[in-house]
Amino acid sequence: MLIYLFSDSGGSPGRVSLGSGRKQSSASSSRSRLPGSSSHACKDFLSKFVDSEILTLTLEDWLSGRSGESGVQQPVLDVPFDLAELKKFDYALEGVAFQQLVRMPNALYASTGAVQAIAHLAIEDFLHAAVKGLWERFWGHESALPFTVQCIHSTSARFYPAEEALARDKLDGVCATAILFKGSRGSGGYSSSRGKWDQILELALLRPDIGSLSARQNDGQRPSHSVLGEALFFALRVMLSRSLSKSRTAAHNSNCMFVLLVDSQYGGVVKVEGDVRTLEFDSSNVYDCAADWIKMNAKITVSPVDRVWNKLGNANWGDVGTLQILLAIYHSIILFCGPPKYALEDLATEHSSRIQSRRSERALTDCSEVGDSTSMVNGNRLFRSQNRGCSPEIVEVQEETVDVRPPEETLKLDIGSVVAMEDADFRKEYEINDFLSDSDPPIYHSNPVDEPSRGYLLYVGSSPSHLEPAWEDMNSWYQVQRQTKVLTLMKQRGLSSKHIPQIVASGRLMHPGECNKPSNGVSCGHPWCGTPILVTSPVGETVSNLIRNGLFGAEDALKCCHDCLTAISAASSVGIRHGDIRPENVIRVTSGSRNPYFVLIGWGHAILEDRDRPSMNLFYSSTFALQEGKLCAASDAESLIYLLYFACGGVSIELDSVEGALQWRESSWSKRIIQQRLGDVSAVLKAFADYVDSLCGTPYPINYDIWLRRLRRVINEDHGKEIDTSG
Repeated sequence: MLIYLFSDSGGSPGRVSLGSGRKQSSASSSRSRLPGSSSHACKDFLSKFVDSEILTLTLEDWLSGRSGESGVQQPVLDVPFDLAELKKFDYALEGVAFQQLVRMPNALYASTGAVQAIAHLAIEDFLHAAVKGLWERFWGHESALPFTVQCIHSTSARFYPAEEALARDKLDGVCATAILFKGSRGSGGYSSSRGKWDQILELALLRPDIGSLSARQNDGQRPSHSVLGEALFFALRVMLSRSLSKSRTAAHNSNCMFVLLVDSQYGGVVKVEGDVRTLEFDSSNVYDCAADWIKMNAKITVSPVDRVWNKLGNANWGDVGTLQILLAIYHSIILFCGPPKYALEDLATEHSSRIQSRRSERALTDCSEVGDSTSMVNGNRLFRSQNRGCSPEIVEVQEETVDVRPPEETLKLDIGSVVAMEDADFRKEYEINDFLSDSDPPIYHSNPVDEPSRGYLLYVGSSPSHLEPAWEDMNSWYQVQRQTKVLTLMKQRGLSSKHIPQIVASGRLMHPGECNKPSNGVSCGHPWCGTPILVTSPVGETVSNLIRNGLFGAEDALKCCHDCLTAISAASSVGIRHGDIRPENVIRVTSGSRNPYFVLIGWGHAILEDRDRPSMNLFYSSTFALQEGKLCAASDAESLIYLLYFACGGVSIELDSVEGALQWRESSWSKRIIQQRLGDVSAVLKAFADYVDSLCGTPYPINYDIWLRRLRRVINEDHGKEIDTSG
């Protein structure tokens, strides 16, 4: 099929795409977007890169394995998703009501024009149902759906709904259907109602022979070379358009693109990854350059072609063919909107609790409870029905009443309460004398009963539950168990700083009465039994409370920056990053010291290895954390800048989505609002903000020593006080 697109530039066909971009003060922006000279070359390249058929012919030998070029490897097309990923994704989608209202007509390739029109309407409705269901499942119902679905016309490369194309009698020219990112409401998204190429989240190519061609090719049900070449053409066009975009979100995600291949029954996924900045923009030889980039620099993964729609035109939402399309859309949403509010892993773990509920409905009991030696088959536990009687005849069964009673006691600590904690080696009692405000779950101020002059912070976790882990209070788990692990690891690695809390004790809560906990169990059944406790030092008042009471001044801003940067520097020296810097996690310590100082607490979300994920906060998380779900070298320092900005009177704003938070950061940095506000407090804070901005999103480490020296010099000069550098 010939796809001929008329375009004068790269961003949006016929014009340069316009977005609310940020000035290039940040290295991350300049690295994501093409530089000036390359930008012009790319636009010229795109204006001539218009024929998918020529690219397919150029790649034919390579796709067929007949290429004899030296240094060019034959394509080994792996799959984008394995079966384990699809199973976990399937568990996470349990209960989601996807609903395609326009049915897909059967046998599109033998249909009339009217049926072909219905097919285009059906694929639009399918994509809308898919993206709407995924958004509400993983990102929640609170914010409006930031996507729309439109068709692309081959002769004008304009975007409009299939109904409009049908009304204009232009349906024959529709070459693809796109999910477009329109931004969240009120977040300063794309202003034009017409779609642009850099807004494309994902493309679907509706072709009449995806399933039949893959079967004839006998390549493990992979798409035919002609369809695959067309998919690569569209993927590269979108990636180049994103690289030219003035939207930082689009430009940042120009290295990955999913293309969906569907007909009236079957579907598959093509994923293309690669740095388009490495493409040679030779406008006199665009197709050879594109083919060379695909062969040498792109990673291409292709899913098997599998059934998507049944004979009635309904999508098989729970089958492999549809699941791999949904998973591709899910990953595309993450590229533009950041990590989901509800993690896939957490939702998938709820599958076990649903099995338990189903067992209860069916009155099943675990075979192991009745001593069945064959209770495990292929790693799966067998279950048997409960016997209500031994009579072989049908008998009337009296309805059983279930006595559901609330726990006899629930853990609630009041001022004056005494908590007993036991560890392997000792037992100690702590008296609660205050609460650390703004903490959820609460953090307590406590004193040892035998040493009332000492003050500590006391964290109480969740009681062990018989339910699945996802049902427990994860905030408490991060606050107690995970933070205990992190602080212990710091101690093992020899880290000691007065700006980082120290573990005083950790153990389990002792409850009143006799404990009958079995030797191999974690709880005797008492609501308090086995509850974990963490005790740390020192005690102070949170920065959020200081701000609320008007007690956070310019001197506090400088000292807070110095002390938190000291803590960040010390932790990074042993390979640990905080990942959750906000006013509630910084305390000012006034007792036991000549000069007040700040301590960075709340290390439960600390990043110890690459697979760890930081806490997400729309106000204080770094730009890279919101976009990628992980930290870069400057992320903690960037979060510290946001803390200081709001603490020093920065304008408070309403943020209700990741995209809105990213738009605010882009606008604030480019207009130098953050630097100007911090400059009103101190020139060194303004300079430090500029320095951090230049490193956002890059792998380059922060030079902590030079900024700590500058901060110490300013504090000593302005206030005549020497900073204790022993920490």
